Amino acid sequence: VRGAIMVLMALDHVRDFVTELRFPPENLAQGTAALFATRWFTHFCAPGFFLLAGVGIGLALNRRRNPAEMTRYLLTRGLWLLVLELVITPVGWRFGLDLFPAFALVLWALGWSMILMALLVHLPRTAVAAIAVVTIAGHNVLDGVQPAAFGSLAWLWNVLHVPGFVIPGKLLIAYPLIPWIAVMALGYVVARCYDWDAERRRRLFVTIGVIAVASFIVLRFVNGYGNPDPWTSQRTSALTVASFLNVRKYPPSLDFLLMTLGPVLIALALTERIRGKAARWLSVYGRVPLFFYATHIFAAHLAAVVVALFQGGELRRIAIFTDPTSLPDWFGVGLPGVYLAWAIVVVALYFPCRAFARLKERRRDWWLQYL
Repeated sequence: VRGAIMVLMALDHVRDFVTELRFPPENLAQGTAALFATRWFTHFCAPGFFLLAGVGIGLALNRRRNPAEMTRYLLTRGLWLLVLELVITPVGWRFGLDLFPAFALVLWALGWSMILMALLVHLPRTAVAAIAVVTIAGHNVLDGVQPAAFGSLAWLWNVLHVPGFVIPGKLLIAYPLIPWIAVMALGYVVARCYDWDAERRRRLFVTIGVIAVASFIVLRFVNGYGNPDPWTSQRTSALTVASFLNVRKYPPSLDFLLMTLGPVLIALALTERIRGKAARWLSVYGRVPLFFYATHIFAAHLAAVVVALFQGGELRRIAIFTDPTSLPDWFGVGLPGVYLAWAIVVVALYFPCRAFARLKERRRDWWLQYL
């Protein structure tokens, strides 16, 4: 499941780099159902990865890893993720050493969530479960609270709940911590189920997953609590469905998390017995997720450079974050080209990922657990 998440994530970022479109896929007035679907399937990546990161923490403690040792590990790994986010991955996004404006994306939220999990692992899992469920279910109550209400501490609300610049022109928070930390905490609680027999665990995961999806459908249909933006009828039936599924990710609304975490839990249940070539292929990426994440950014950007070279006869950086308006009109490919570039990037990264996974199997150097 984690391998599938990583592969889907690559689709989203490759699309960002090589697309010919200059508007977001969620813009249903300009986009198509196929474009929205390409984006929608990647929505499962961040919730799934946070949930499975929490499961990993829980499994480590299930195996009697010392809580104090786990605390040290979570603190150091969390800090390392912040360094990756703000210092190393920007080189891949930009192909340069210009680190500002800095964008606090998924690694930022993962890093801080791990740092906070270093505290939560010392609480009873029932308490952690209550904190996670209440936060996920109730955080949309805070949607009306704006950073300005906190005066000089407005930046703190950006870090916690409302995306925005905390340092004007220097640091943009795209992934506020609420409710991402709660998703990781939920995964930590879910890990306890891996002490059960397999059939009981699968039944629970499927039951909870179906309830989550059904709850999403009901909440979304009535346009009530759970998402700030209502769905509306569109010019085609397919786009009306897209409007229904077009829920807020920044920060993730309750509807967004019900829509994505439910199927992830069902997938965890249904894939436990799956074996074969496809499962082995996906597991290669899933065994080295951080290595894949860091390298796929460089690979996706390189793919865009190659596209520019073929289309315009020039080598150029593709500034999708710093200045997307600087992209020339001739640059970019349609959806078929996006999928082709995605396939090339994923296949190209298979071999380095497999080699690194084998290295981690052979050796137990302390630094390998941070990659």
